[in-house]
Amino acid sequence: MPEIEIKKTELIWRGKYTEDGKLRPVEKPGPYPFQIVEVINAPRIGKKELEQPKLALFDYYKGEEGDTFEEGWKNKLIWGDNKLVMCSLLEKFAGKINLIYIDPPFATGADFKFKVQIGEEGEQITKEHSILEEKAYRDTWGRGLDSYLDMMYERLVLMKELLAENGSIYVHLDWHVGHYVKVIMDEIFGKESFLREIIWRMGWVSGYKTQARNWIRNHDTILYYVKDPGNYIFNKLWIPYPPNYERWGGRPKGKGLAIEDIWGVHVGEGINSLAVISYAQENLGFFTQKPEALLKRIILASSNPGDIVADFFCGSGTTLAVAEKLGRRWIGCDLSRYAIHLTRKRLLEIEKSKDLLNEGRKYNKKARAFEILNLGKYERQFWQIKTFTNKDEKQALYEYLAFILKLYGAEPVTGFTHIHGKKGNALIYIGAVDSPVTIQEVIEAMEECEKLGNRELHILGWEWEMGLNDAIQEIAKQKKNKLKLRTIPMEVLDRQAVEKGDIRFFELAYFKVDIKVKNKIVWVELKDFVIPHTDLIPDDVKEKIKEWTDWIDYWAIDFDFRNDTFNNGWTSYRTKKERTLILKADHTYKNKGKYKIFVKVIDIFGIDTSQVYEVEAK
Repeated sequence: MPEIEIKKTELIWRGKYTEDGKLRPVEKPGPYPFQIVEVINAPRIGKKELEQPKLALFDYYKGEEGDTFEEGWKNKLIWGDNKLVMCSLLEKFAGKINLIYIDPPFATGADFKFKVQIGEEGEQITKEHSILEEKAYRDTWGRGLDSYLDMMYERLVLMKELLAENGSIYVHLDWHVGHYVKVIMDEIFGKESFLREIIWRMGWVSGYKTQARNWIRNHDTILYYVKDPGNYIFNKLWIPYPPNYERWGGRPKGKGLAIEDIWGVHVGEGINSLAVISYAQENLGFFTQKPEALLKRIILASSNPGDIVADFFCGSGTTLAVAEKLGRRWIGCDLSRYAIHLTRKRLLEIEKSKDLLNEGRKYNKKARAFEILNLGKYERQFWQIKTFTNKDEKQALYEYLAFILKLYGAEPVTGFTHIHGKKGNALIYIGAVDSPVTIQEVIEAMEECEKLGNRELHILGWEWEMGLNDAIQEIAKQKKNKLKLRTIPMEVLDRQAVEKGDIRFFELAYFKVDIKVKNKIVWVELKDFVIPHTDLIPDDVKEKIKEWTDWIDYWAIDFDFRNDTFNNGWTSYRTKKERTLILKADHTYKNKGKYKIFVKVIDIFGIDTSQVYEVEAK
């Protein structure tokens, strides 16, 4: 390897430079369009007529909303790899985000663990990180420290591009990696942009750490940098002087006591409790959850109302919840499907919670409109291009099909239009990477299966046409076919998950509802929910399931679905304190006519199952 010319002090790791000694550029795939999966707390607008294609599952985010809540801005919660997400945000948000706070994984083993409550009794189990969530560890720690630093370097470069000129970034770290990341941030942002190393004292820790032959660790580190050290937002926070407050030399004049200035003073009642931040009081079961009070301090100091606050490792959503309560716009992202679901519930719960942050201010009774986004097929297309690079289109398609079949434990077969493989007595059809499996595709695969004298068919798909499961199962029963619909998991996109044999193809869950209509009133009652393939579910979970409702954590209804985006019009969900699930909802239509009702059920693992029904209001 050629000798690298050293012009500055920097941290070097394997992979940072190419073999010829050049700095490896940060790959910026995309930008890809975001799919809008769900809109919450926003009135539906647009024409009643269906203008979307029949099979449309999502609208696409066009970035045409205004820059204020009044102009139509919607906050954004995004599920996906934060590198691809940030690359796609650059098109609309480069130089526009005023504050970034991140709490990236430390490789402690706890970063993707959380406690799941089951049923009305709220019995708890500790959910280990899923294979997809474990991707963060394998990608970042698969080669040890080198891959972690590579991950952080790429993402910090992207975050700098997203920051506004007056923007700030806070990176929350512990003793494992804090010193390394500090040197990387000096390189990316400049040493002059480093303003403070903030010590967050978590409080004394009991248990194993107190017994270890070492000093007890009771703090984390937060690195505070700005985009431009000559122009950045910082709002000094003050505590009014208590009546008997004194400082050396007598009682000072001024606004009060700077909130962090608690040394060298006779601390009055209430000051210490305001200045010292310990564990989260609003614990949601996330092992690495940070308290809202910590984020309140940061957001108030480094942003103003209406500014954009972002968190690209948002976890249980603390940053977003606090930004919401403080009147900031926000963008959040996480790799974990369950983290996105937990954050959605947390934001919905704001309308029921007391105002803990805006003391003395008029409180917004519910969270402002927000939308849940992902990159959907574009994330899969990026994977397909990177994985199957053969220039011959037919050969690339064959390699893709053979790859999926191998993961499923099946063998390829050729010479058919809708049959791609065989596993035991079952024939197999595989859906395309970039489109949902349709009812017509399944029918054609069943017909081809019958011509071969076979009655067992497995369909593997990434996404599914709305309402496919119920409709196609009825057809399969009539034809006396044994049909299984299995979802190709996102873990397939992770090379190391594939190598470890961690891929599981779950059957689609299904549910039943009872719908009654009288005049313009409709009643929707959830009657059953079934997860067919429970052999892949941990025993400690199955043991706690007493009723079918115990599988459900959340369900919601769009009473006027228009073949576009699910617009959450009614919802019932379990919280830490309120475990009862409401199973029946009603809605009154303003006008007569035919309507589509979209029902979405989310299980205790954060996986959603959907169905669409047609009704007529008279």
